Amino acid sequence: MARVAVVFIELLTIIVEDYDRAIEFFTKILGFDLVEDSPSLTNDGRPKRWVTVRPPGGGAGILLARADGERQVAAIGDQVAGRVGFFLRVDDFDAAYERMAAAGVEFVTSPRAEPYGRVVVFLDIAGNRWDLLGPV
Repeated sequence: MARVAVVFIELLTIIVEDYDRAIEFFTKILGFDLVEDSPSLTNDGRPKRWVTVRPPGGGAGILLARADGERQVAAIGDQVAGRVGFFLRVDDFDAAYERMAAAGVEFVTSPRAEPYGRVVVFLDIAGNRWDLLGPV
């Protein structure tokens, strides 16, 4: 049997309106680490930034990409067609929920118990839906 190479997801992209507001949301409110914020250029030479955040302890990171053009602007907050597309698992659901609520995060459901854990849906800075997940 052939050996399968180790494969993992390094980054995924969230399209945002503003780099600095997105960095603040992901680092100050969700508690992610700012991994990189470097000047860069678009394919046609215009300035942009390469901004990545990652949950503490590792895992897949998020590239915060400022919308460029009408099509990308239209996708802000609707990157997965209104579905929950991102999932944040925490050890202490109640503490995370209370901290996020106090910071003004918009929750679109009430917390509930499911077979896979406690869950509540919230919106990120761009308007995308996330599940906050914790143990039952």
